[in-house]
Amino acid sequence: MSRRRSSEKEGRGHSQRQLRVGEEVRHLLADLLERGNMRDPELRAASITVTAVDVSPDLRNATAFVMPLGGVDEKRLLAAMRRAAPWFRARVGERAGLRYAPEIRFELDRTFDEADKIGALLRRPDVARDIEEE
Repeated sequence: MSRRRSSEKEGRGHSQRQLRVGEEVRHLLADLLERGNMRDPELRAASITVTAVDVSPDLRNATAFVMPLGGVDEKRLLAAMRRAAPWFRARVGERAGLRYAPEIRFELDRTFDEADKIGALLRRPDVARDIEEE
């Protein structure tokens, strides 16, 4: 029988350590992207924002949510980020001071799209009328 922490059973979310490591990895990735020292010319010339990093409970896996500035060439830049993932992992491992450098997966951040959808729904006349009545 596997043992789980009470926080995992109850779905409370991430631990303080996960949040701290995720934020540190986010800062390190943003710094690496800002400096532009990558071999891949697609990444050197791109402006990419790292919006969040989710880290697994064992701190060995991380998912970095990224968004190219203006949403231009998302698929091409995401493919370049995934190709460069081992390079990013090595640099993060050098600077983070962790026992194990997390395996980094890159995903596009869709929260901005979702926020736009919700904003558009709230601006619809029939919804705005219902909101005003409350």
